[in-house]
Amino acid sequence: MLRSREICMAAATVLLATGPSMGQEVRLFSFEGYAEPQWVEPFEAETGCKVSVAYTGSVDEMFARMVGSDGADFDLISIDTSIIQRYLDNGLIIPFDMSMVPNTANLLPSFSAVSEVMSGGETYGVSMAWGSLGLIYDKEAFPDGVDSWEALWDPANAGRVLALDDANNNVTNAAIILGLDDPFNLDDADFDAVKNKLIEQKQYLISYYAGFEEGVNIWDSSEANLMFSMGEFQAVELADRGYDVVYSIPKEGGIGWLDTWALSKGVQDVDCAHKWVNHYLNGHTGPTMTELKGYGNTTDESPGLDYSDKLVWLRPVENFDRRVQVWNEVKAAQ
Repeated sequence: MLRSREICMAAATVLLATGPSMGQEVRLFSFEGYAEPQWVEPFEAETGCKVSVAYTGSVDEMFARMVGSDGADFDLISIDTSIIQRYLDNGLIIPFDMSMVPNTANLLPSFSAVSEVMSGGETYGVSMAWGSLGLIYDKEAFPDGVDSWEALWDPANAGRVLALDDANNNVTNAAIILGLDDPFNLDDADFDAVKNKLIEQKQYLISYYAGFEEGVNIWDSSEANLMFSMGEFQAVELADRGYDVVYSIPKEGGIGWLDTWALSKGVQDVDCAHKWVNHYLNGHTGPTMTELKGYGNTTDESPGLDYSDKLVWLRPVENFDRRVQVWNEVKAAQ
């Protein structure tokens, strides 16, 4: 683990090595919906910085790729606040120079002082989008609605259910469904209950999916009408394809997330990276993202996203590696 002083020295070394806009490109590694032409093109025109983007299907894949390249492949990554510490512990991100991100003045109060993005007085994540991992269902198939996650365990729905392939979020969501006291701090008995719950679900699944688009594509090509969703964007995409779907947070509650831009230790163009983050908080990009993709943004109130009181906001967990192990055991179970 790099200590705070060592990380700051690494950041300074990067700044000296690259200089302002040396590569004239910002390399993004993010979830879908964060680098759309509606704000990429104005950014490129205004700054002269080109944008290249690689999309990830899960937080597990993103972390593995960052570890594999020691952060060298990307300048900025989109990570939620609950896993910033994991990236810090592995020395994969460095602090921002906040003097280069003046548009943080536009952040809503609830997103301007997030403790999870701070370490040693430095800022390692800039909040830019929020949302949930809710339940999507087909309105025609369920005219009376679906008010419980248990619908994904109902034998009557066998062969019509999709679930995302993600270790931490599946473990956390199962803990919420089971009503465990703290879904982010599980003991041995809790892990056993969660594992058994997730294994039980397998018999009703069409498949797991990795990534927003893959989930929508499987829905489109199968008999799916229920989905443990990666977020609001999937409901928007399904509606765009002509499906009459409902996005909901069931009565048990659901996972809420707050995504940030984080600066990779392997950043090559520090200037363009900071300019991209600043552009995201200009008061136009966020609302456009909300309108287009359904995510909440951090600079303007987000109409229609009125279920925050039903969300359990992601926090750091007791042992991320154990959650990955449990999830792998679930997927390997017969």
